[in-house]
Order: sequence, then structure tokens, then C-alpha cells
Amino acid sequence: MTHADAWWPTVVVLMMAVVIDIRSRRIPNWLSLPFLVAGLALSAWRGGLPGFGRSIAGVGLAVALAGALCYLRGMGMGDLKLFAAVGAWIGPGQLFVALIATGIVGGFLAVGYALWHGSLGKSLDSTGELLAGFGKTGFRPHATIALNNAQALKMPYAPAIAIGTIFSFFGS
Repeated sequence: MTHADAWWPTVVVLMMAVVIDIRSRRIPNWLSLPFLVAGLALSAWRGGLPGFGRSIAGVGLAVALAGALCYLRGMGMGDLKLFAAVGAWIGPGQLFVALIATGIVGGFLAVGYALWHGSLGKSLDSTGELLAGFGKTGFRPHATIALNNAQALKMPYAPAIAIGTIFSFFGS
């Protein structure tokens, strides 16, 4: 599949995800899962078995990398499913660029979000505590720095995913 095949559907779905995530802090399955299936189907139709394999590899990369963040409870399953769907459309090479760009953008947005909510110091302390915890207990979820903690500051991540993915169309 070409960039042109993936550009408009990806941008439209990402913009919908941004609006929904900002309003509800969720990315619904009715948006991500049909997009994922359509990406797999179009890749198979346009590229045959190699195209389908590339699409599956994009999904696999998204699940492996974003799945680790879900395991740590630092990212929601809606974000993971959106990444997987994007991976089905753009494949592993471009998705890798999108993931890196999303991480960078997400970091900047997180600092801005924490500043906006007056919790930058607490957020930085929590990040240090999380990293120190990896040294003590290994790669495990933290008891209090998680999405399921009602007191934790939670930022909608679809805007970072959208910006990082859109950047990947120009950076790969």
C-alpha cells in the first residue's frame, strides 16, 4: 500500500480519535477495530501476501511496543488498538517512525498538560519513582502510577498519536 492509499483514511480516523479521546478519555472499538480490519484487507488486496505480511508486521510492532506501556498501565487499551490499526495501514517501517515521533510529542504534551494542571513537580517525581522502581522490582506496573489510580493525572494520548503518525508520512 502506498502513502497515498493510507494518508486520508489515517488522518480522518486519527482526527476522530483525537476529538473523542479529549472529550471522553477513551478511544472506542467501533473506531479502531474496523480501521484495523480495513487496513489488513486493503494491504492484502493491493499487495497480496507480501502486503498482508507487511500489514501484520505493523500490527505486531504496535502490539509489542505499545503493549509494554499497557502492561505498565501507562497507556490504555484504546491507544494500543489505535496504534495497531495505524500499523495495519502504514506497516512496520513507517510505524517505527510514528512511534518515535509520538513518544517525543507525547513527552512535550505531557509536560504542558502537567504544567496546565499545576502538577509538573509531582509528575516528574512520579517518573523518577517509576524508573527507580524498575531497578528494584524489574519491569512491573507501579502501584500508584497507573491509569487505574483515580488520583493519577491522565492525559488523552490520541493527540500525540495523531501528530506522531502524521509526521511519519513526511519523515519516512
